[in-house]
Amino acid sequence: MPTTSYSGPLAALFGTSRGDAVDRVHEALASPSAALPVAPADDRSVWDAASLDPVTIADLFARAERDLGEPWPLPLASQAARVYRDGDRSVWEAAAFARQRRLSRAAVAAAITLEDRWIDEVADGVQLLCEQSSWCWPAHDDTFARHGGVLATVDDPFLDLGAGEVVGQLAWVDRLLGVQLDGRYPGLRARVRREARLRVVDPFLRRRDWHWLGLDGDVHNWNPWIHGNVLLAALQLLDDPADAGLRADVVSLVIEGLDRYVAVLPADGAIDEGYSYWWNGACRALEALDLLACATGGRWDAAPAVAALRETVAFPHRMHLGGEWYLNLADGQARPIREQPWHELHRAARRVGDDHARRHAAAQRRDGEPLATEREGLGRLLRGMTDAAWREDAAATSPLPRDTWLPSTEVLVTRERAGSASGLTLAVKGGHNGEHHNHNDVGSFVVAVDGVPVLVDAGRPTYTAATFGPLRYDIWTMQSTWHSVPEVRGAAQSAGAEFAASLVSVDIADERTSLALDLAGAYDAHGLVSWRRDAALERDTARVVVDDRWELEPWVGAEEPRTTVRMLVAGEVELRPDGLRVVPLEGAPPVLVRWPEGVSATLMTRELDDPMLTGVWGDALTRVDLDVADRRSLRVTVELDAVDKDPR
Repeated sequence: MPTTSYSGPLAALFGTSRGDAVDRVHEALASPSAALPVAPADDRSVWDAASLDPVTIADLFARAERDLGEPWPLPLASQAARVYRDGDRSVWEAAAFARQRRLSRAAVAAAITLEDRWIDEVADGVQLLCEQSSWCWPAHDDTFARHGGVLATVDDPFLDLGAGEVVGQLAWVDRLLGVQLDGRYPGLRARVRREARLRVVDPFLRRRDWHWLGLDGDVHNWNPWIHGNVLLAALQLLDDPADAGLRADVVSLVIEGLDRYVAVLPADGAIDEGYSYWWNGACRALEALDLLACATGGRWDAAPAVAALRETVAFPHRMHLGGEWYLNLADGQARPIREQPWHELHRAARRVGDDHARRHAAAQRRDGEPLATEREGLGRLLRGMTDAAWREDAAATSPLPRDTWLPSTEVLVTRERAGSASGLTLAVKGGHNGEHHNHNDVGSFVVAVDGVPVLVDAGRPTYTAATFGPLRYDIWTMQSTWHSVPEVRGAAQSAGAEFAASLVSVDIADERTSLALDLAGAYDAHGLVSWRRDAALERDTARVVVDDRWELEPWVGAEEPRTTVRMLVAGEVELRPDGLRVVPLEGAPPVLVRWPEGVSATLMTRELDDPMLTGVWGDALTRVDLDVADRRSLRVTVELDAVDKDPR
């Protein structure tokens, strides 16, 4: 049995860094029947329909009723093998996700009604998951590397995000409907426990080379996501008294794993994977630690006690541009789907006392929309439905802080005034090109008008096998060529943590907020000595100013490759002699992007056909290439078109 040895902020807080860690965990844990924060269906004070949000119930039941009588989604071998054949991972995952979401809908319907037809539907879904050859998403499985197969090796299961999500869902079903399943399907819960042991618990204990453990210091969002589900499985499914020691062993290792994540979470709470991955990284850590607090009767409650956890609760509203738009660094979307588990942010904000974060979460609620959905998993659905504070909180507005500076990732977000998306917002990024879900984007900037991005980061297309392999930077959205950065003598930025910004300095003042940095370190470009960029929001003139100054050694040899300054634009673009007029998306006010007269500009249209991109930007984005081969400086400004400018 592996032993815990890591000592981080959680170990210091819980006293689990000593040799008696497992004993301390065993003593601290509540019994399985009292470990989870959602009441079982037998508690009618919680699960009577009159106690729940009617919109959420109606929304969920409408889909659940349509499910009945339809065949269950069936992930196929031929779909799984496509990962190795043409790189497609979406088809298999779509079927697997649809299966799990149907089970979540049925579980809630069963809890509310206690009707046999819904218990039957739940049993069918549970049995199908138990019979599914693998819970691992094929794109993650190492079966080909270890065994030469393109289909899962059932006696050597890979513990990934997918396996964690299935075991977590089964644990929540067991918590919610254990009595009902025992009454109508005796033996099914024993099967769940068997599969949980074989596919999750035993591999978790047996193999300690999982990359997501962070043993090499590279800790990313898989860590809290998987550890949280393993914790859930241990708390609920290792409920045989004979397994009490095993339960404590697993929870001890989970705490050690989560500790590695919390230890590298920066003091400012920033996530280098960007806003979109906060929900499945830092938020997963907060959820797991909330489970642990519940399972220990509140004795081990880390979020209020660890500064980095308190700070990360603020990350979503700090990345908010306005409306449904966010700063989308790395593999994020600038306009993410609305169906986020806002109640989880709301709950975390209440725990750590961050009223701005609470307001931001509450501001996302809309009349006539459900408080939670099955899209984000059964556990999140159950918690969102049964959280009275979330259900009853008053309407609020997002805080929209005027200035946010995150030194760990070298990201600045600044707007004209606090509390309003009106006018211009500037975001600038330093950092390096070895970040998680990295794009080569050192020195890139985003400009939004009334919260709507107009100089943009494209985001990412649909994931394929290439996305996380050696061909990642063949994907155009990952390249600096399609970010608002220079291309120096034909050289784009290079990938790797060594390709980084330097001489980074931020200046925050009432009249002007700016970020200055040198981009030269991000390039392997012949003769590049320095490339200084100063990007500022000038509040007194209501404009964004980006000043570039660079030094190149003299070119020797054949014709010198072009040096260009590039910007990526969303909206209707009109090229003028000294700039652009852009009509942004969503009816935001037009802006003028200006540069010195005489600088040659070329427009390139990028047609979009991937739904992850068209769903945000429409049919196309436009890249502006400014030829600066004969220059050593350039100023670009962005301001509202005076014809349309609001006379504020």
